Parts: sequence; structure tokens; C-alpha cells
Amino acid sequence: MSQTNTRGPLLRAIVGVWDGMNFVRRLVLNLLFFFLLLLILLALAGGRGGVKPLQARTTLVVAPEAQLVEQYTSDPVSRSLQASFGQGPAEVQLRDVLKVLESAKDDGNIERVLLRVDRMAFSGFASIREIGAAIQALRDSGKQVVAYGERFTQGQYLLAAQADEVYLDPQGEIMLLGLSGYRQFYREGLQDKLGIDMHLFKVGEYKSAAEPFIRDDASPESKEADLFWRGDVWQRYLADVARLRKTTPQALTASIESLPEGIAAVEGDSAQYAVRQKLVDGLKTREEVENLLAERGEADEDASGGFRQVGFFDYLRHAEGPAAAADRRPQVAVVVAEGNIVEGRQPPGTIGGDSTAALLREARDDDDVKAVVLRVNSGGGSAFASEIIRREILGLKAADKPVVVSFGDVAASGGYWISMDADRIYADPSTITGSIGIFGLVPTFPRALEKIGVHTDGVATTRMAGAFDLSRPLSPEVGQVIQSYIDKGYRDFITRVAQGRKRTPEQIDEIARGRVWTGTQAKERGLVDEFGGVQAAVADAAARAKLGEPGDWRVRYVERQATPFEKWFTGFVQGRIGQAWLKDSDLAQTLLARAAPQAGRDLRMLEQVLRTQDGAPVKVLAHCFCGL
Repeated sequence: MSQTNTRGPLLRAIVGVWDGMNFVRRLVLNLLFFFLLLLILLALAGGRGGVKPLQARTTLVVAPEAQLVEQYTSDPVSRSLQASFGQGPAEVQLRDVLKVLESAKDDGNIERVLLRVDRMAFSGFASIREIGAAIQALRDSGKQVVAYGERFTQGQYLLAAQADEVYLDPQGEIMLLGLSGYRQFYREGLQDKLGIDMHLFKVGEYKSAAEPFIRDDASPESKEADLFWRGDVWQRYLADVARLRKTTPQALTASIESLPEGIAAVEGDSAQYAVRQKLVDGLKTREEVENLLAERGEADEDASGGFRQVGFFDYLRHAEGPAAAADRRPQVAVVVAEGNIVEGRQPPGTIGGDSTAALLREARDDDDVKAVVLRVNSGGGSAFASEIIRREILGLKAADKPVVVSFGDVAASGGYWISMDADRIYADPSTITGSIGIFGLVPTFPRALEKIGVHTDGVATTRMAGAFDLSRPLSPEVGQVIQSYIDKGYRDFITRVAQGRKRTPEQIDEIARGRVWTGTQAKERGLVDEFGGVQAAVADAAARAKLGEPGDWRVRYVERQATPFEKWFTGFVQGRIGQAWLKDSDLAQTLLARAAPQAGRDLRMLEQVLRTQDGAPVKVLAHCFCGL
């Protein structure tokens, strides 16, 4: 008996659409499969052919157009894609710069170094001075260093001045003007114009981080402290430049004070003014510098600029050498803490209370790790998150693993909190540190709401219920509660500093109260132990763990590891075939646009740390807006 098709028109239409969707799905999956298969075959064919053997008499060109950071904030795939298009990463790690210079010092194929640092960005002078020490060691080994730039900021010039010879473009300029620190103040705009009342609770007359929200100008205490530490940094800057350029700080100061007359005397030619002030050895175009390097080194018509050279990132791959996975030597682990300190798990570039603590815990649990260096570059943030990290430092010490802290450009407030229990603290004389103080900032909005006709009213079962509702005026009782939180936070801070530094709370209070110090001033007051960079801190940690000579142990950075796909893709795009394919691929351009990290952050520090969690009515902050 035959069976007829009983499907109606609507059902047949649905089945047809479903079959069509299945066909499209299989087609897309098959295309993706063949695309990935093609990438794998290209990777196998191309290998990692990007690393070429160095020839003798090669010039190392150090010219990263990037922000100097302690740790990358973008993922490996994004950085590899950018490098494949010749863009270079938007960031360059301090550890990589030091590694390249250290390797070049002992590399017989590197004859000289060209510094092009006029497109680098820096967050302070401490890291610049650390690189400068590495350049000096390279010069002491007999390698010539030539610096060239089209124009230099003060930070860029401090690094360029480390060279044997400094050349400036004839249309360039170098302006040494001094250091300043000006901020915008919002009290009138917030309180008078918008009706937002900002309530500040703090301990320490020098704790000025939140002043812009409650004042129209800087307090006398803020100006006193800021001028004190900035003056110390600037005098060191002048002394460094004077030493490197064979002049005197007095002559440099005089040139700044007479800048209008000096520029007028050369008819506005800032490059000639730089020559007169002995800031540079001569004026040359880029082509003239390249010709000079070709004459002194090895001419190469096929190379960019006409001289035999290797770029910074290519040479970094030489310096890194093979993977250290099979290296079972004892380790000194380095954990980087860079950025604002906030609660929870955070990506690199921000210090998460949980995520940074997890890295320290990983170092504690790893039997191959014998000592730890915490590299801090932070103005602070959440006091609670800082305490979570500090407890892991204590855990490492309890596990008989020495902990040495290395300060970067800034290690203040919460940045000092996470450091104070270390066995030793290293800093550069120009590091910005201290700011041992606590504050809380609470905005209330009833007047702002009234301006648009919105009013708040209701009931509560107790006088404290709803007391932290920001749409209502802040009552004196609530203010008393918050100030008690702040007072306790400050007592905890100075008590723990006293314990870590083997002082009394009273002694710490005298140098705390939110005041900012330079590394030199902090060492004089017992907040810092030694001067030196991260390499000195690593050597100290190894010595404390009794690891022997440098060749008997190795350094490992404990941080988020690249996924297997990221490692594979990075290897592919660094190969010859991968680079050639990516440069001509519209699809690759699209991938790059989507993968590249955003240049800025959507949320500022206060927007992060003031966001309450788990019903917390107020958040205690240990933060310092004290960068250069």
C-alpha cells in the first residue's frame, strides 16, 4: 500500500529552510577547516625562518616606537600581527630592552648601536636611568653608541644622552624646561554647577589624591610636598645630563632661564640652539646618519639605510634563545605588579588583588622557584586588594623563599603596601614612592537630582538603614562611620610598615601622612634599602637563596602563559611565508583591526575602585596621583 506525502506547504517550507541552513553551516565549517589546514601547511613549510644568523660588523638599531612598560597588556596574537605588518608593538617591555643591550654587549657580531628613542614614551625617569646604566655597560665593553632623533622630549633626551655621539635633525628641537605638575580641579563644576557633593575622608595632610574633587586649587601641603620631590628628581636629571654632556648643572639651569633670549639669538632655530648649548654633537639628516654608519660599519646596499643592521625586535629573538621549558636549574621568579590596584582578577596592565596573589602563590607552590622578586610600578588603589597581595608575600617568606622588591618609576601608596614586608627593597634614586596614607571619597547626588525635578523619600526600619544611599544627603553619623574606617586603615598601614621596616608606628607616622618621596629621600627615611634596578634585585634574591653563581640558576617571569594557539600563530606569522602572506592579505588586515587592543582605558581608576562589591558600603583607597 503506497503512502502519500502528507506535508503541508508550511511544513515543507520550514523543512526547506532547515535543510538550507544545514547546508550553509556545513559549507562554512568546511571552509574554516580548509583555511586552518592551509595555515598549518604554510607554517610547516615556512617554519620560523624569520630568525636569520647575524653577520660580523652588524649595527644594532634600537628604535622601538612604543610605550615602555614592565609587562605587555596586549595578547601575543595581536603583537605578532602588528609585527608582521612592520608596525611593531605599541608596547616594549623594559626587561626586553635590558636583555637586548646585555646580549649586544657580549656579542662579537654587534659592532655598534644606533639609538632612535625619539618615538618612545616613558612613565618616569627611574626606568630610563635603568636603561642608561645598561647602555653605559655596553659602551664600557668597547661598543660605540650613536643616538639620532628628529626631536626629543626631556625623557627621550636623557636616554639619548647616554650615547657617545648625539645627532639632531636640522629641523629638530630639544627643549629642557624643567618638571611641573598641574591638575584640573572640579569642585565648582561638581558642587556648584551640577549639585554633586563630594565627601572626602582621609588621614594625612599630604594625602592629596582626591583634592581635585573637593577644592578649586592645590592645598599648601600638596604644593610643598610635590615641589620637594620634583625638585629632587629635576636636580638629578640636570646632574645626569651634565655628566653625560660634559657640562654643569648650573650651565643647564642658566640656559633654561635664558631660553627666550637664547632662541631669539639664533632667530628661532631650535636645532642650532641645541648645538650651542652642547646638547648634541651636530645636526644631521637621517640619510646623513645612515651614510655615517655605512662608512664606519659595513655598507649593505640591500639593507634599509645602506648599512648592515639588525632591528631591535629581530635581535630580541636572538637574545631570547631556545625555550627554557627543559631547563631544570633553580629559579628566581619575577612577578610584575604594574598599574592600578583593584579587587578581583584583572588583565596585565592592572594589578588584581586575586590575580596577582595567584601569581605569587604559583611561585610559592613551585618547587623549582627558590626566591621571588616583585617588580612594582604602581600608584596604588584599593587597600583591600593591596592587603590580599601582601598576605601572599608573607606566605612566600613563611615558605622560606626570600622576597625582594624592585621599584620601577612609581611605587607609592598601595604600591608601597604590597612591598613593605619584603626582605629587601630596591629603588632608583628617581623612583616616586611613599604616599603612605588612606582616603575614601563618597559622592552624593540629591541636589543634582533636584535640579532635574527628582526627589528621594521613603522609610527605613533603623536610623542607619539606607544611610549609604547616595541619592540622599550624607548624615553626620555616616560620616563618622566612614572616618572610623579610614582611621583604622591608616593605623593598619603604618603598623604594618613599622613591622616590615622594623620601626615603631610613631616613627612611620612622622614620614607618612600621605607624603610622597623620591627614592633618595625614601632611603634616607628608611623606606627603601638599596639603590638599583630589577637586575640588582634579582641578584640579591639569588644570593639570599644561596643559589651560587649566575650560571647555576635562571630567571623566570611568572605571568599569564600564551595558549597553544597563540604560540602556534605567533610562530607562523614570524616565519617567512607567514609574513609574506599576511602583508598581502585583506583578511589578515581585518583580523589585525579586530585583534589590536584599544589604546586607552574606558574607565579611570576611581571608576574602578569606587564600584562597591558584596554590599560593601564604602571602599578604602591607598592611591597616589604622583606620576611625572
